[in-house]
Amino acid sequence: MVPSLTEAIAATDAGLLAGATDWCTHPAGLDLPRVGGTKWPDVGRVLDLAPDLVVANAEENRDEDVAALRAAGVPVWVTAPATVEQALDSLTRLCAVLGHADPAWLADARAAWASPARLPDVAAVIPIWRRPWMVLGRDTFAGDVLARLGVRNVFAGHADRYPKLGRDEPATVPAELVVLPDEPYAFTPEDGPEAWPQARPAFVSGRHLTWYGPSLAEAPGVLLSQLAG
Repeated sequence: MVPSLTEAIAATDAGLLAGATDWCTHPAGLDLPRVGGTKWPDVGRVLDLAPDLVVANAEENRDEDVAALRAAGVPVWVTAPATVEQALDSLTRLCAVLGHADPAWLADARAAWASPARLPDVAAVIPIWRRPWMVLGRDTFAGDVLARLGVRNVFAGHADRYPKLGRDEPATVPAELVVLPDEPYAFTPEDGPEAWPQARPAFVSGRHLTWYGPSLAEAPGVLLSQLAG
């Protein structure tokens, strides 16, 4: 029930997949029964598919849906990585449980993040939503991805993991760079940068910033190119 993990399982052994959410878009052309969204899945539909295991994420999926599946006797594997290292370790454990230890894509991902190139230290803000504005704060996977690439999140020390900002507050944030992903909110040159006149905008792939799976192997190169402008 997580797009990035659907992609990870498909890259490992697509025959293992019984179903996926409507948001599971990778790999392209994935022909599977769909069970609704990540936040509001059709639990009955999931049960009808009789899976041996449901894979979920603590942020993507709701506690009540996980509890309902477990109450019906379906094991649910819940991931919650907050760093690249935790994500790689979690994926290693999942692949082992699936009977495919150390798939090639996972080895590639580990190699890509062993010692990635870095930008010169740059202070940045990373919005993920607007109306209201929400930004990355402390202890997030995407924040760790950027930190490893030389991007210093000015909200990394905030008490909240996803701080909310007032309507006019963005223009007062002391950032040199505003990192604008295309998901979960699809920022564009016409929708987003105008609120941060003090910062250079960098439009990045949300899949490479927030997904943990096969996309991790190419994420450093893709993101560094996008961040450098």
